[in-house]
Amino acid sequence: MNDPSTDPSAGSPSAPPDGQRVALVTGATSGIGRACALRLAADGFTVVVGGRHAARADEVVAEIVAAGGSASTALGDVAEPTYGDAAVTAAVDAHGRLDVLVNAAGVITRADAEGTTDEEWHRVMSTNVDGLFRCSRAALPALRAAGGGAIVNISSTNGLVGGPGLAAYCASKGAVTNLTRAMALDHAHEGIRINAVCPGAVDTNMLYSERDDSTEEVRSMNIPGIPEGRIPGGHEIAHVVAFLADDRSRHVNGANISVDGGYTAS
Repeated sequence: MNDPSTDPSAGSPSAPPDGQRVALVTGATSGIGRACALRLAADGFTVVVGGRHAARADEVVAEIVAAGGSASTALGDVAEPTYGDAAVTAAVDAHGRLDVLVNAAGVITRADAEGTTDEEWHRVMSTNVDGLFRCSRAALPALRAAGGGAIVNISSTNGLVGGPGLAAYCASKGAVTNLTRAMALDHAHEGIRINAVCPGAVDTNMLYSERDDSTEEVRSMNIPGIPEGRIPGGHEIAHVVAFLADDRSRHVNGANISVDGGYTAS
């Protein structure tokens, strides 16, 4: 892996070789985050794989490298207050710059307000909101130094509409959608775009977590509410993330884009 050098006289990272761009993806060891890491690598990004599990992160890096890409890791838990700064520092130290941050780390708890404990509430908020906020805040100076860039947040249709038995999760994703708008307004003049992707049900581990139902039962419960009549894979969400990370979407800013087969259209 050829790391671009930094020109001290310029005070910011030099242009990467062959136009190489660098993306940090949190939650990249599973689900949508993993799909985003692989897709961005296929699009030519050097990818920094963020996650809590070293073995899983190494597997994603190995898959990227085997396909001819470049990747490294930034291990840790986004819920930890120091993770955002550490992950961005790791990305810039390893690759000289940061062009894109994808905030894909997330957790869910399935309960209404009365059934949600303080511990569960704080677990969801510390990951889905606090972690995303800190990573985004930490990334801003590096994106600015690179001449601009993009932050793509993984929100949810539950950040646009309510859902039964998901009090903490809906609250957290509602915060993400409006934080996306606020940050987009604050940093548009710097060439930093902030958007969110709002998936509905997606065929990842999160869809089936904290349930007593079988996989097929969960699918059967979700499909009738999707006009398209199917549950997408994580790679389909990653396609939209890749578009928002790229200059092709340079006039898209502050958007919360539903990727839900028509669920929120009704």
